[in-house]
Amino acid sequence: MKPAWQPSPLLLSQLAVHAAAVLAVLRHPADWPWALATILLSQTLLMAVCLWPRSQSMGANLVRLPPAAAQRGEVAITIDDGPDPLVTPQVLAILQHYGVRATFFFIGARAAAHPALCRSVLAAGHRIENHGAHHPTLLAFSGPAGWRREIIDGQRLLQDITGQAPAFYRAVAGLRNPFLDPVLHRCGLRLASWTRRGFDTRETDPDKVLQRLTRQLAAGDILLLHDGHAAHTRDGAALIVSVLPRLLEQLRARGLTPVTLAQACGLP
Repeated sequence: MKPAWQPSPLLLSQLAVHAAAVLAVLRHPADWPWALATILLSQTLLMAVCLWPRSQSMGANLVRLPPAAAQRGEVAITIDDGPDPLVTPQVLAILQHYGVRATFFFIGARAAAHPALCRSVLAAGHRIENHGAHHPTLLAFSGPAGWRREIIDGQRLLQDITGQAPAFYRAVAGLRNPFLDPVLHRCGLRLASWTRRGFDTRETDPDKVLQRLTRQLAAGDILLLHDGHAAHTRDGAALIVSVLPRLLEQLRARGLTPVTLAQACGLP
C-alpha cells in the first residue's frame, strides 16, 4: 500500500505561521497589521521557492543524478517540449551517431499528433517522460484540479501511445506551487529538474548555449535542451542540432557517459 503524502517541512512551517497570525489577531485585534505583514512575508518566501526550479523545499526534486550514477561517471541529457516533426528526427540521428541515450520530456498533445515519431524514440532506446498534456504557460498558478488534469492527461496520452508509463514529470519552466507534489505522489511520478541549462529556446548563439551547459560540468549533472520551441541559429538550424554534437564530443573527451534518468535511478 502506498504511504500517504506528507507535506514538506516548509509547507508545515507555512501553515504554522498562518495559524499563529490568525490566532494573534483573535486574541489582540489591534495587532492585525503585524499579523498581515507576517503572512505577506511568509507568502513572499513561498512564492520565491515556487519560482526556483531547483528548489527541493516543496517536495522531492531530482536536480542531480544519484551519487551512485555520479560515481560511474554518468550524466543525463534531457530534451523538452517535443516531439517536433522537423527537429526531433535530427536529434535522434545525432544521438544514434554517438551511440547515446537521452530522456525526452514530451508534451502529450504533441505526442498524440506524432505517435509514430514517439515510437521511434523508444525504439532507439531512449525514454519518454511526462511534460504535461498541453504545457500551459501559467500552469504554476493552477489549483489541484488544474495540476491533476495536466499531469494525468499527459500520463494517459503518453502511455497510450508508447505502452510505457512515464516515471518522471518536469514542470513547465520548472515552476510549480504547493498543489503539485500531492498530485505527483498520487500518480507515482518523480519531479525532475536539471543541474544546468543552455537557454536554447531564446539564445541564437550556439557557442553561448554550449558554454552554459559545459561550465563546471561534472558527473551526475542533468543537462536541459529543447527539441520543441527551439530557437534557431542565424543559418536557420535549431539550436539543439548545432549544439548537441559538440556537447557529446565534450562529454566523450571528459570520460562522461550519457544515460537516461531511468537508467541513472535504477528503474526498469
